[in-house]
Amino acid sequence: MKRCTIRVPATTANLGPGFDAFGCALKLYTDVTFEETEAGLEITGCDEAFTCPDNLAYTSYCAVLASLSEEVRGVKIHIDANIPICRGLGSSAALLVAGAMGANVLRGSKLSTQGLLNITNAMEGHPDNLAPAFYGGLTASMVDNGLPVTVNFPLHPDWEFLALVPDFDLPTPLARSVLPTEIPRSDAVYNIAHGAMVLKALELGDERLLRNAMQDRLHQNYRKSLIPDFERIEALVRTTGAAFCLSGAGPTLLCITLDPHLEEKLAKKLPAITQANWEMMPLFVEFQGARVIAAE
Repeated sequence: MKRCTIRVPATTANLGPGFDAFGCALKLYTDVTFEETEAGLEITGCDEAFTCPDNLAYTSYCAVLASLSEEVRGVKIHIDANIPICRGLGSSAALLVAGAMGANVLRGSKLSTQGLLNITNAMEGHPDNLAPAFYGGLTASMVDNGLPVTVNFPLHPDWEFLALVPDFDLPTPLARSVLPTEIPRSDAVYNIAHGAMVLKALELGDERLLRNAMQDRLHQNYRKSLIPDFERIEALVRTTGAAFCLSGAGPTLLCITLDPHLEEKLAKKLPAITQANWEMMPLFVEFQGARVIAAE
């Protein structure tokens, strides 16, 4: 096999109190095609700044080949990305997953999904986006003795996810730089309790419980200063009864609701409270995860 295309879903991580642990795959995709050549690297479909060897799809591609003790030959990589970059919807994780799966498929699919997660997690440093990108659905993950452990949780079928995606980005290193190195014990207990309730609320379809459980004391209060009008938008969303949180490190804001008219309600009021342009993007859960969509 010399050529394959990998489709990877967008992901939203943290889900309020589940910092670096919870994640959910969404039906928005990045497709990456890998074609082996005799020599050299060619990357197309993205900005020129991302066509160098430190492209995440290529680095994970090489990491998997190294784990297989396989030679890195030439490769053409074409990226068709519909996941917004640096917006908190898993664009980086999607490239890592695609590169790992592409290398594995082209060399005979010798590694399991868990094996690929192990390799990419060592590169990313936390599995919250990687796990749902690989496995689909709602996941919770931890790292045990240096290796990621992931489980899937059930989701009520009536949930609707509405991403509010702004016209500015927020690099993850900057979003992490504002976080404290230590937290009070009370904040840790708060997040443990709220995190457990988030998972149960998502299973039951309990919007009131989810709205209350989405509160967080580990990261959102520190990161909101980097997002103009965060508090105004949060207050508006809460008047609708929807749950609200940052998507990943932001700046995308995520609403989770049972109300099919939420987008319409927010469209009437959102422009009046913010100067930024926010695209409202209805998204649904992707239960399948990353997959091969073409191979030859």
